[in-house]
Amino acid sequence: MQVSSQGVTVVALLADPDTPTEIAQRMARTLPDRLTDKCGQERRFDVEVVSEPFTSGTEDPPTLMRRIKNRGSAEKWDIVVALTDLPLHSHGRKLAVDLNHEHGLALLSLPSLGGLRLQTRARRAVEEAVLGMAGPRIDGAEGTPRSQSLPGPSVDRLAPSHPGRTDVEEVDDLRYVVSGPRGYLRVLAGMVRANRPWRLVPGLQKGLAAALATGAVATVNSTVWTLAASLSTPRLVIATVGSIAIMVGWLIIDAELWHRSTESSPEARQRARLYNASTVVTVGIGVLVCYVGLLVINWVWALFILNGQAFASVTRTPLHAEEYLTLAWFVASVATVGGALGSGLESDEAIRAAAYSKREQERRRELQKSDDD
Repeated sequence: MQVSSQGVTVVALLADPDTPTEIAQRMARTLPDRLTDKCGQERRFDVEVVSEPFTSGTEDPPTLMRRIKNRGSAEKWDIVVALTDLPLHSHGRKLAVDLNHEHGLALLSLPSLGGLRLQTRARRAVEEAVLGMAGPRIDGAEGTPRSQSLPGPSVDRLAPSHPGRTDVEEVDDLRYVVSGPRGYLRVLAGMVRANRPWRLVPGLQKGLAAALATGAVATVNSTVWTLAASLSTPRLVIATVGSIAIMVGWLIIDAELWHRSTESSPEARQRARLYNASTVVTVGIGVLVCYVGLLVINWVWALFILNGQAFASVTRTPLHAEEYLTLAWFVASVATVGGALGSGLESDEAIRAAAYSKREQERRRELQKSDDD
């Protein structure tokens, strides 16, 4: 790694659009001072944020590292740290950080940091990577970076791994990977967070309109009153799970969100399972948020519109707080099924835009183009 003159190290944060860029921009506000304080030497750091889709068309870490190397060579950067919200794999393992100390390169896969406290974990991971490359520790005569876990809660439980010799030229000298069931869940949580499942509700305007209309009509229907009053709590729970499952299944099937790998390798199948799991969880959380919203809206509507005498004459049950809640709960299940039918009027692109991050949409479009070719 080359160091700029006058004791200033220029660090470039090369970030994919959307979430990685937002994280990099927030990080850049405090990163120079934090690096200077931790370095403990007479050295200053300048941080630049560059937003561009450097992962476009590939998920192969060696290819990405070569792109980062070429991009850094064209600029006056001492260290380049690339951030992406794509999950990366290397030799069957989930890649967290890819490092090249000689050229001052680092590739950080944000999903590997999990779904909670992402900004803090990403900042600490970047700090450790930059400080490690600004003053690398060397192992004896071989000149190989030591295989020590990066400190700090940001990258705990990451295993260091040297790439070794392969048929393809490697552009890194140290990798950190996540493994095991906890590592899988960590990456899955990071992928779901990147998709921002709470955006699904406003993104499905036609489905939401159908659900609201269904709920408004069902709330004043005497047959629905009778059914709601006769249902036990276990049956209401079954109705809730069933309606959410119908909505999730319909959205995935109708918009063709299920990922089918065209490759037969174990690594490709592993990636497909991970992407499909993130799709199910993302859509499931979005539909659950929609369900809770419908329950609250239907409860308020019932408080406003229902007549106690009319309700009691049909159900033989006085209209108390429990009856309001039970009716709103059952109507939310009915309305969710109606919303599933209404979502069929949405375009596939609208559903994908609501369910996935921008980068994940681009990745799926690239895959579809390659399949068509």
